Order: sequence, then C-alpha cells, then structure tokens
Amino acid sequence: MKKIFLPLLCSISFLSFSQFKESIQLDSIFATWDQLETPGAALGIVKDGELIYAKGYGSADLEHDLHITPSSVFYIGSVSKQFVTFCILLLEEQGKLDLDDKIQKYLPDFPEYEAPLTIRHFIHHTSGVRDYLTLMGLKGRSYLDNLDVNEVYELIKRQKELNFTPGEKYLYSNSCYFMLAMIVEKVSHESIRKFAHEHIFAPLGMQNTLFYDDNTDLIKNRVFSYQKKKEGVGFDNLIMRFDLVGSGGVYSSIEDLFLWDQNFYHNILGKGGQDIIKKMHQEGVLNNGESAGYAFALNNGTYKGLRTVSHAGALAGYRAQLLRFPDEKFSVIILANRDDANPTGKSYQVADILLKGRFKEEPPKNEVLDKKEAKTTKEKEMDLASVDVMDYVGNFYSEELDATYKLYVENDLLKLKIVNNEPQDLEKVNEPDSFISNGNRYRFERTDGKVIGFKLDAGRVTNLKFEKQ
Repeated sequence: MKKIFLPLLCSISFLSFSQFKESIQLDSIFATWDQLETPGAALGIVKDGELIYAKGYGSADLEHDLHITPSSVFYIGSVSKQFVTFCILLLEEQGKLDLDDKIQKYLPDFPEYEAPLTIRHFIHHTSGVRDYLTLMGLKGRSYLDNLDVNEVYELIKRQKELNFTPGEKYLYSNSCYFMLAMIVEKVSHESIRKFAHEHIFAPLGMQNTLFYDDNTDLIKNRVFSYQKKKEGVGFDNLIMRFDLVGSGGVYSSIEDLFLWDQNFYHNILGKGGQDIIKKMHQEGVLNNGESAGYAFALNNGTYKGLRTVSHAGALAGYRAQLLRFPDEKFSVIILANRDDANPTGKSYQVADILLKGRFKEEPPKNEVLDKKEAKTTKEKEMDLASVDVMDYVGNFYSEELDATYKLYVENDLLKLKIVNNEPQDLEKVNEPDSFISNGNRYRFERTDGKVIGFKLDAGRVTNLKFEKQ
C-alpha cells in the first residue's frame, strides 16, 4: 500500500508581510519570479527561534497554476546529506557502529584498496571513492532516469582504483553518502526512510519531510522542477524518476526545515543534549593533520566577519540552500524549482539586508597574482597543426564503466560518441596527446607510437582507464 503524505499545517507563526519593514527589499530579490507564469522559490527567515518571514514566489506547477507557499514540498538535493550524518551519529550514540570502522564491516562485498576506508572518510569526502553521478554520466546514463540501487552499487564496486589515497585530500563524492545510507539500513535493519522518520522527522514534527526511495509514491503539495528553454521564452519540464537516497533524496518544506534548524540550538533527538550537535560541526582531518574543510555534511565558514554554517543542494531543476549564522541565531532557507536559480547568492543578499548592522569589518584582502595566468604557452609549446587526429580514431572500452566510447573524425574535427548521447567535439590542448571536452580531459597513451588507450579526468572521477579495441 502506498503511503500518501498530506500537507499538515505546522503550528508556526510568523510576522505578516505588512509588519515586516524590510519586506519590500526582500521581495525585490525574488521580484522577477513572483508570477504564476514562472517557477520560483520559497523563502524562510529565522531569528531567535521564530520563523519571522516565510513566503513563496512563483509557480509550483506551471501546468496547473499553483502558487509556491511556505508549505510547498521541494526536493532539497545535497542538503539531504546532513540527515544521513545525523542518522549515523544516532547509531553511534546507540553503540551500534564506530566512525572509524572499516566500510567492509557493513558492506563486506565492497572491494579492498591499498589503504583502509572508514565511515569517517565517507562522511568528510576524504575517501577517494569515485562519484557515482559522474560515473553514470560518463556511462551515458541520465540521472533524470530511474537508477536502480543495485546497478549503482555495482558500478561503484567496479572501480579498480580510487581517485587518491584515503585521507590524502578532500573531493566531494556522492558515492560515499549513497553507501552511508546503505550502512544505516544494514545497522538499523530498516530503511533509512523509516529510520529517519522515527528518529528525526516525527520527533521534530517535520510532517512533510521524507527520504523518497520509491518514485511511484505520491507527495502531496510537491513542487515540480523546470529549466529555462535554450531558445526562446519559457520553461521546460525537468521530470526526474530519481529515487536514490543518501547522496540526496529528501523532500521537505520551509516550515519543516525551520524545525530542523532550531534543533541545532536545543537538540531533543537521540539522548538529547548538544554533544551530537557539536560533533556535527567537527571537520574531517587529513593525513597531514590539516582540516578537510567539511564537517558532517555541514560547511563551516564566515561571511563579513560572522560565523556561518551552511550547505546547498541541486538536482534537476531543484535548488536549495540552508544558511545559518549561529551566533546571531539567524538563518535563511531558500528552496527553488528552476535550474537557473542561485539560492546561495540570494541567501547572502537576504543576510545583507537583515544583518547589515551586525557585520564586522572585513580584513583587507591581499592581492595575489594568479599563478595559472602567469604561465605561458611556451611551457609546453607544440605545433597543433602537426597533430594527426586520425591517430585517435577507434573504439575505446572502459572495464570500470562497462562502456565503449567511439572516436571518429568529421569535417577534420575529432568527435566523441557515448551510447545515444549527442556527439562531442574533442579540442586539442597544448599538452602531448591531450584533449578536452565539456570540462573533461582525455590523456591518450601510446606504445611504439600507436595510440593504445586514454585516461579520463572528469572532476570527481580521475584516471579512468580506456583501452583501444
């Protein structure tokens, strides 16, 4: 039987818009979205334990002319990750796991690498495990489609090497949080959807928040996502069947995220008290003793001299930002349903209006020359005209992706074809046997002068090997 989530009213009070003297300034930030013909965003502003301003701008559903409201339910992308880490810390509090446990203790079929991988590595993105969303894209799969849990896990396990030695550096990996959710389920013996509901969402009264692990389920008051048309005026649907949890997966509202935000000041979850909250803010430590710069799915920072804690999220046309100024007991929550939204930037615009009297003087910034710009092409100068693109033509297979890339020449340009995707142009760069396309770098290798394969660097995936067939 399918569970249907109803939009229950929260007992949250906030000032009427006419009472809020800065309302005109705040609304001007979202003015171009405040019409039923465009998607938009919901805004929540928290001060001293109260949701002092909450408003929707634009359309939640362009086909049915439904307004966005503070009760509207959005996909919140990677903001979901802090709920995963809280689940992990609750299980640690219960004595059911240790953050320094090896991953294989809970996922015994996960491959062993040269150095051990721990839960702590996964939490702080210091594992070196390749990002599954990047891998799926490289495989020619769209995240908008339904991605099976087993298919994704098998793809992660197929990787013969890591991006780097665990603990050596920080590199964001959705694979780690996908598997952290699996560990929550292994240890708790129930789905993370159920565990989070029982131990986080229900106790806090977050009645419209859930880990969405079944894309056939209904979500009442759901906001749909859109992208701006590439040509012309208007928007296209960005319909996704994505229902993987851990890396993302949570749907929530302004009113519910207010309740979550307040628990950071007075924790009532688990055994209660602030110990678990303090741990949420602890940053990972690299092998060299330096900070990894990432806590338990929280980013500690400063803005104009004030301490901040934040995280953003994005998938399809959904965009989210939860920004907290803990010393001011002030937070900004923005949830959007358009791919061109910038809730992070807008959250700081809101802060600029309401905290302008609290900002401290910023220290002068040192003028630092960009060393990259100082480099000249003479460092690796070569005659691109002498490159014979026919050297790179052929089919190249990656065992780790289980995918074949076809390289061919058309109109004297080297092209790349991945499954049914549109062909890409490969652009030669001033480095022997190297090309770039869509930000990815292809480094070809030769034996006896003949191209035998290449290695691919694609942001959150590095050194991915392809062999010429």
